[in-house]
Amino acid sequence: MSHSSEEIARVLESIQKLAQPITTTLGSDALPFRSQLLFVDPDRHYITVAAAASEALNAALLAHPRVSFISEFGGRHVEFAAADPQRTTLGATPAIRLRFPEVLVTFQQRHEPRAAVTRVPPLRCVADSEGFAPFDAQIEDISRAGIGFLLYASDITLEPGTVLKGCRIRRHDTTPIVVDLTVRYSTPVVLDDGSHAHRSGCVFLNPTREVMELIESFLRADG
Repeated sequence: MSHSSEEIARVLESIQKLAQPITTTLGSDALPFRSQLLFVDPDRHYITVAAAASEALNAALLAHPRVSFISEFGGRHVEFAAADPQRTTLGATPAIRLRFPEVLVTFQQRHEPRAAVTRVPPLRCVADSEGFAPFDAQIEDISRAGIGFLLYASDITLEPGTVLKGCRIRRHDTTPIVVDLTVRYSTPVVLDDGSHAHRSGCVFLNPTREVMELIESFLRADG
């Protein structure tokens, strides 16, 4: 995770030069907005992205005060959030201008073995139980580094770098295991029944002995 404007600009300028696509999702229907970075302000005040061909998508983006984009750079996953989208043009190209991102997260795919978590019975997590807005999520996989979970509430946005305090992981009717998590990425998914959800990947901040025992139990079963 970087808060350095120089480092953020370096990564964004590389994404721009390589014409790497950037994507985000909009609204309760998880509408995909695919674009490209057109300009990175050298004074670190704003960025400009290409407008979508669909005016409905542009309007949906402009209705969000803050937008999280996903891209790839150098074999790494990149996420950054930018605020205050406004219509503009760059040359003759319709575009959208946003404030320069304050934080950027990059990471490689996890190399720790991951174990899938069966949905029956489910392994659930009450996330951010010590924060302002706890929410329920279903854990999909687990590794020694962290977890991946499905988030069904469309009105919750988990930006990279978000710290979820006091997450309570419960298996069956056992005593909940409490751990803090940091969000590494969030991405939209379409479920088997056609409904939309978000998948978030998180890393453990303070894995306790109970957490590690839970992880090892799944890794042994998966192996």
